[in-house]
Amino acid sequence: MRAEIVAVGTELLLGQIIDTNSALIASRLAEIGVDCYYQSRVGDNHARIVSSLRLALSRCDVVIVCGGLGPTQDDITREAVAEVLGVPLELDASVLETIESYFSRLGRPMPENNKLQALVPRGAEVISQMKGTAPGLICNVGNKVLYAMPGVPYELEDMLDRGVLQDLLKRQDAQETIRSLVIRTWGLSESKLAEVLSPEIDRLDAIGDVTLAFLASGMEGLKVRATAKGADEAEVNEKLDAEKTILESTLGDYIFGYGSDTMESVVGELLYDRGATLSVAESLTGGLLASKVVSHPGASRYFLGGVVSYATEAKREILGVRDLPVISSEVASDMAVGVSRLFSSDYGLSLTGVAGPDSQEGKEPGTVWIGISAKGDVYTKQIFLGGDRERVRWYSAMSALDLLRLYLKESPRFYL
Repeated sequence: MRAEIVAVGTELLLGQIIDTNSALIASRLAEIGVDCYYQSRVGDNHARIVSSLRLALSRCDVVIVCGGLGPTQDDITREAVAEVLGVPLELDASVLETIESYFSRLGRPMPENNKLQALVPRGAEVISQMKGTAPGLICNVGNKVLYAMPGVPYELEDMLDRGVLQDLLKRQDAQETIRSLVIRTWGLSESKLAEVLSPEIDRLDAIGDVTLAFLASGMEGLKVRATAKGADEAEVNEKLDAEKTILESTLGDYIFGYGSDTMESVVGELLYDRGATLSVAESLTGGLLASKVVSHPGASRYFLGGVVSYATEAKREILGVRDLPVISSEVASDMAVGVSRLFSSDYGLSLTGVAGPDSQEGKEPGTVWIGISAKGDVYTKQIFLGGDRERVRWYSAMSALDLLRLYLKESPRFYL
């Protein structure tokens, strides 16, 4: 299947809002083996939306449009979709009832304008609205399909997973089964990852059975997507299982998870499985490390708390850090031990370093020390990170969690 994403909204063209929806949709399509050939953005203009949708349908099997399904005058996607389909808009009583119930739960009367969201192109299937007032649409166009979803990101993500992707999987099963396995890595650059996997990619290209692709995931690491096609699910799963074994053997502990795993979810489950507790002390990350830890649901099972010891005085008074240069192995060690003692946790994880843009204590931005206090033992590691201030902070938090992951897994890489 070839797909195109059409994002609607003049604010996207003016740069007032960054189009994160298209990136999310494209990544989800890749996970189920649907190729995204084109992405386009169009303003809130009826004629141009119609033209964009017709062009997309002329060159792709799947068109996903996001935005323009709200209740205001510039929300005109549903009218454009109806024109492309050559059908009228009709009031859907069940959709209207859902919208009215939404406002009733809020204890507010429904504005008259919201009735517009209950207008559905004749013959279209509705994706029910669970997070907001705008329903999504599934429209068959001959042997092709057009999906429409609201532009509010959390509404779109819900409909994408619950409606669009499920429908696409059914359509795939009617032809051939296509599945993808996404492997998440940390610690290798994209060029090094490509170099390590080059022999395997050459082998797969010669066989033509499974394909590998690299998916840069910003500050969350690099993904490797293995996609297989087959006559049925059993055949595809067999191919992906075999490829997973090869990739695990090749990449080892550079793999930290699969699919929707995050570094914090993986580390959290390792802690929980061991019945262990964690506390964190951080300087340059300013609370980002603790924030990442608690972003995983159920973090209260293992996370006891943290200290943001940004000032040198805070490090000494709260954590008992010695009167030494703060960008050092000794201070990282003292911070880890101090926070572990403060919260009586099994593990203490610390970060101290220079986020930039200026140097500190003669150390360049990106110089970072990580400390781990582990039931009486203390370990420290120095790392050097590139990028601007925000990237240094984010990479520091990810690297600290990854180091703890390697320790918990007793990986030889921890001691390198």
